Amino acid sequence: MNHPKPSAEVKAVAVATADDLRETIRRKSKLKGRQADDASLAEVRQLIGAAADRRDLLIENLHKLNDEYRALHDRHLVALAKEMNLPMAEVYEVATFYHHFEVVRGNDPVADITLRVCDGIACELAGAQDLLAKLPAILGNPKIKVEAAPCVGRCEQAPVAVVHQYPVLFATTDKVAAAVKNNLTTHPMAKDSASFDPAAFVEKGISPQGDNQAVSPDYVGYESYRAQGGYALAKEVVEGKKDGESVVKIMESSGLRGLGGAGFPAGRKWRIVRDQVAPKLMAVNIDEGEPGTFKDRTYLERDPHRFLEGMLIAANVVGINACYIYLRDEYHGCRELLEVELAKLIANPPFKLPLIELRRGAGAYICGEESAMIESIEGKRGEPRMRPPYIAQVGLFGRPTLEHNFETLYWVSDIVQRGPEWFSSFGRHDRKGLRSFSVSGRVKNPGVKLAPAGITIQELIDEYCGGMQDGHQFYGYLPGGASGGILPATMNDIPLDFDTLQPYGCFIGSAAVMVFGDKDKARDMALNVMHFFEHESCGQCTPCRVGTSKAAKLMQSPSWDQNTLEDLATVMVDASICGLGQAAPNPIRCIAKYFPEEVA
Repeated sequence: MNHPKPSAEVKAVAVATADDLRETIRRKSKLKGRQADDASLAEVRQLIGAAADRRDLLIENLHKLNDEYRALHDRHLVALAKEMNLPMAEVYEVATFYHHFEVVRGNDPVADITLRVCDGIACELAGAQDLLAKLPAILGNPKIKVEAAPCVGRCEQAPVAVVHQYPVLFATTDKVAAAVKNNLTTHPMAKDSASFDPAAFVEKGISPQGDNQAVSPDYVGYESYRAQGGYALAKEVVEGKKDGESVVKIMESSGLRGLGGAGFPAGRKWRIVRDQVAPKLMAVNIDEGEPGTFKDRTYLERDPHRFLEGMLIAANVVGINACYIYLRDEYHGCRELLEVELAKLIANPPFKLPLIELRRGAGAYICGEESAMIESIEGKRGEPRMRPPYIAQVGLFGRPTLEHNFETLYWVSDIVQRGPEWFSSFGRHDRKGLRSFSVSGRVKNPGVKLAPAGITIQELIDEYCGGMQDGHQFYGYLPGGASGGILPATMNDIPLDFDTLQPYGCFIGSAAVMVFGDKDKARDMALNVMHFFEHESCGQCTPCRVGTSKAAKLMQSPSWDQNTLEDLATVMVDASICGLGQAAPNPIRCIAKYFPEEVA
């Protein structure tokens, strides 16, 4: 092998001077991407204060910016990312996930007022589309943005328009124009001077009737609730005067099941989480985004401390270290009320309290799913988690978590004080318990009806709702909100409760009952809810994201392509990650089965 001969001496060649090297280092050390300007940093710091080091407060910080500037300017997002030490991409993907955040670039114009008109079934039956068509021309102001919005949880007051944060009940073009003219953009604070005992409304309607209902009804404040014996039961539990095991047994004996839709036995859930390793957390779901549902709002805006006492009893019995209350963003009045009353409770506690934090949703129906809600509380996109593990084992911040709907906790103190037999003594048609039905649509007296479990739709309409509206004959109903399916009036004798509707392809869910008449079409109800599912799909899984969109398009045809729709339904049910995609086909299958003449 021939090796090269030794070369002559190699001369050093300077590739860069010392100044060149310094400049190279300076360029490499400079951050890439858009940098936060001093003015934007100062504005962000003024709003978020000392919350910059908590990743889970990202959505709360986005709300502060959105409230202040009526939008999220990209310069503020850059500054917020710097302050919270987060990647800009992460801040942006969270901000753009939620419907109530609007990201604007540079000097793009921002509306002075965003006016949302609910286009849920109850509001659509009451004329929402007419409002949406007429309002832009009547208001005549390009700085007022008019847009359709999913159900805002006021179905008994349909149609509803929301001027920024001010709800216009039984909205007309004149009412909305007057609200805009008078700059009514914030939800008025209610007075804490009411007296309210839910037990007095058993087998009655709770919601007031008439067109002049209060936007902010009076409620039972902290001092009044304490004066009437409130928190005495929770104090006994905390101090050990009432044994925790006995409380769990009372809950199990009462038969109370989760009233947010899933219907899991409350007592059994307490026992499961109670056996987990501490520290344990609680997540309270008041997202109430299921179209047609407004029961939680109805109770909360009248009697908040009964719910808070139930939450604290559960927290003590289960061994909870911190409670996180997740409230939907549409409930502006309830949020302010809770902020005020929580401050009073914490300032003058009846006993040692766990940490309590109120978290604000941002307009995403998917966050009603328990794991998506937990993701949102952690400041992330509200995308459901794969299971197992279940959140009772690995939930909020990786800890065992007790998740409950508002109304489930609302009944805890009454059940424990009155005994399990009190709650289970109600019921019809071999069912047990009480149900808060949110009834809307073509009935004379819509609202929350505290009726026996197992009541039929016909009994509910006749005994609690004053019958059908004049000029309308009962034609069909949705027994469990948008996802609970659709049934014809001929099937008016099915007991409305957990487990009774599944044989018919339906379920009761959150007991949101929407009634429509002979002048309406069931296929229009189905298309309305499919558009809703399409709008609210988080997009994480293809079967739901694509399936709801394809189904909505196919359902607009005068005659349905039944085979293709059934193929879509099968894939959505079998392959979607969470209940949204799994339940979305229910309206399709119900129309094909019970109203075939409408789509033939």
